[in-house]
Amino acid sequence: MRYLPAFVLVCACTLLFPMTIRSAAADKQLIAHRGASGDAPEHTMTAYRLALSQHADFVEPDLAVTKDGQLICLHDDTLERTTNIATVFPDRFDPQMTNSRGGQHWLANDFTLAEVKRLDAGIWRGERFRGEQVPSFEDMVSLVRGKAGLYPELKSPPLYTSRGVDMAAIFVRTIKRLGLDTNESLRQTPIIIQSFDEPTVQRVSKELPTIPRVFLTSHDEDVTDARLDTLATFATGIAPEKQVIARHPDMVARAHARGLTVTSWTFRADEKTAYPSVSDEMRHFLYDLGIDALFTNNPSLFPRR
Repeated sequence: MRYLPAFVLVCACTLLFPMTIRSAAADKQLIAHRGASGDAPEHTMTAYRLALSQHADFVEPDLAVTKDGQLICLHDDTLERTTNIATVFPDRFDPQMTNSRGGQHWLANDFTLAEVKRLDAGIWRGERFRGEQVPSFEDMVSLVRGKAGLYPELKSPPLYTSRGVDMAAIFVRTIKRLGLDTNESLRQTPIIIQSFDEPTVQRVSKELPTIPRVFLTSHDEDVTDARLDTLATFATGIAPEKQVIARHPDMVARAHARGLTVTSWTFRADEKTAYPSVSDEMRHFLYDLGIDALFTNNPSLFPRR
């Protein structure tokens, strides 16, 4: 067989990660997607505080790297969608990225942390959010630590590699410097690392072995038996997009049999679906299909039992 019996893997994972690895029958996990991003500007301290007040189990920071090698909380590779960078630095857009994508794009990696802190990251969601900043990862950790878990996503590692930046190394150093990988810290502040980049998930499994890691995917081929066998050799969980799980609901049991948790994304109240409400949609995936956790923009609507 290419994988250990399920009870062996489950027992091993439970011993290593008692606060983060859940069985299908255990409490379900609420992950605040970019903070409480349905009600506040994504990846701002206000969005993170709101997620905490809405009892999120985990708060998600997507991570990018600045020019001076600092981790910041930002979903996109570029800054123009969620900040006023086009006004503050109108001439510093990336010509190569602009030509390839159309429009003008300001790559986060072209700006220092001090420069990023000059930007307004809230005004795009309304005047009442004026003055919000792009948080550093350490800002976010200081706020959330001890109150909820951290669910960082390493965004676009190959982009940084192409620019001579080792994103994973910066992340690993930061986690170790903050002591977030120690058993004592993990009991107080669980962490789960996620990425779409398979080599990055493999790497952190070796360099941060005490921390669970989840492979993100939007591809049906990643939930075949063969792929689940492979993923179970280095990941502790898989996080398919919800449409993938809807097309292959049996994958939940098959992943669990290999000791993998199943998480899904993204559940949002402003998306039109076949369900009466986003709470009903989340309830179906959690309790009918049996997933362990999900990302939602609306933590206050998470259906607990």
